[in-house]
Amino acid sequence: MVKNAVILGYDAVSPLGTDMETQWEGAVRGESGIGPLTRFPLADSFPVRIAGQVGEFDVSSYPFLSPRNLAQWTSPIFKHAMLVVHRALLNSGVEITPDLAPRTAITFSSAVGGLDAVLAADRRMIGEGRMPHPFTNPNACINMVGGKISIQTGATGPITATITACATGLTSMIVGKMLLDQGRADVVICGAVDFPLVEPIVAGFYTMNGAYRPREGALPEPPQRASRPFSVDRRGFVVSEGAGCVILASREFANVHGLPYDIELAGWSMTSDAHHFVAPNFETVRRAISESIENAGISPVDIASVNAHATATRVGDKIEFDALYSVFGEKIPPITANKSMTGHCMGASSAIESILAITGMQEEILLPTINYSPDPEIDLDCISEGARHLNQEFVLKNAFGFGGCNACVVFQKIA
Repeated sequence: MVKNAVILGYDAVSPLGTDMETQWEGAVRGESGIGPLTRFPLADSFPVRIAGQVGEFDVSSYPFLSPRNLAQWTSPIFKHAMLVVHRALLNSGVEITPDLAPRTAITFSSAVGGLDAVLAADRRMIGEGRMPHPFTNPNACINMVGGKISIQTGATGPITATITACATGLTSMIVGKMLLDQGRADVVICGAVDFPLVEPIVAGFYTMNGAYRPREGALPEPPQRASRPFSVDRRGFVVSEGAGCVILASREFANVHGLPYDIELAGWSMTSDAHHFVAPNFETVRRAISESIENAGISPVDIASVNAHATATRVGDKIEFDALYSVFGEKIPPITANKSMTGHCMGASSAIESILAITGMQEEILLPTINYSPDPEIDLDCISEGARHLNQEFVLKNAFGFGGCNACVVFQKIA
C-alpha cells in the first residue's frame, strides 16, 4: 500500500454545464441535464429521442480553441478535452516547464474517440463521391486525444490510452497513480472525454437494450425523468456527452512546490470479468470493491459513501447492489448515483463522477439521486430526499465497463 497520489486540480464539462460552479450547484439542487436529442436530424422512426448534451461555451478566452486552430479537428472530443485539461492545470497551480515536461505523464483517454469523423467521411464518399478529409483518421484515432494534450501542454513523459469502456476515466487515474508510485512521473494529466451522440452509436445502444426506452403503451414522460438508477422502474441509460480532467501528483512534488491538496487516491483495484461482453459478473465486481478498500488500508466500515456506477439498467444495477451487499452487509453506506442527473457520458462518466465525489468531500455534501423509486430487491439509501451534509473521509467510486473492465477507487480526505 503506497499512498502517493494527491489531487491538485480538476475540471469538467457535462450535461449539467460547462463550468464547475454551474455543474456543482445544479447537482446540489438535483437538476437534470437530460433533454431532447438535437445533435443530428431525427427521422420519425429513430428510436432514441433524448440525450444528455453539453452546451456551447465562449471560446474567446481560449486562443488554442479558436476556429482556425480547430479547423482540422472536427470531432468535439478535442475541443472539450483541451478545455478541461487547460482549466484543470490552472486550478492545480502546476506549470509544465521544460524541466517538468519529461516528468509529466498523460493518461487522459476516450472510450469512443472521434468516430463521428469516420461517419462523416463515409457519407462524403457515398453521397458525394469524394475522398475523406486528410484529418479523418487522426480525428478518429482513439489515442489522439492524449497526443493533442501533449502538444497543447508540452508534456513529454509517459503517455498511454487507458481504454476500458465506461471505466476509462477511473482507469486513467489508476494508471496515473501507478506511474507516480513507480517514480516514472511527478505529475499525471488524467481523465477522459466522450461525445458519442452519433446516429449508429446511439441506435446501437438501443438495439442492444442498453439505452433508455419508454414502456410500450405508456404516456410520454419528461426527458429529465428518464434516467433513474436503482429504481424499480429503471429502463436503461441515457446516452450523454462530457469530459473530465484530474491532475494527480506525487505527495513529494506537491509538498516541495508548495501546492495545496486535501484529497488523495488512497486505494484502487481493477478486475476482469472473463464472463460476458456486456453483462457484469458478481464475483469480479465484488472483488474489485473489496480489493480497493483493502488497498487503501481500511475496512468497509470506514467508507462514508459510495459514488456508484449505476447506469439504470436492470441487470447492472442489481449486480452492483449485490456486490456492495456482499462487502458491506446490512451497513451499505449512502449511495450517490450521478447518472440520474447527467445520463451516461460513456468513458468520461467515471472522471466526471469522481470530480463530483471529490467536490462533495471538500464541501461535506452528498449529492442526491433523483428520479428514485425504491426497488424492494435493492435496499439502498440513495439520498433521494435531496443533498445531504456529511463529513466523508473515505469515499468509494465504482466504474464497470463493457468487456468486463472493472475499476474501483477509494478517495481519502486529508485532515
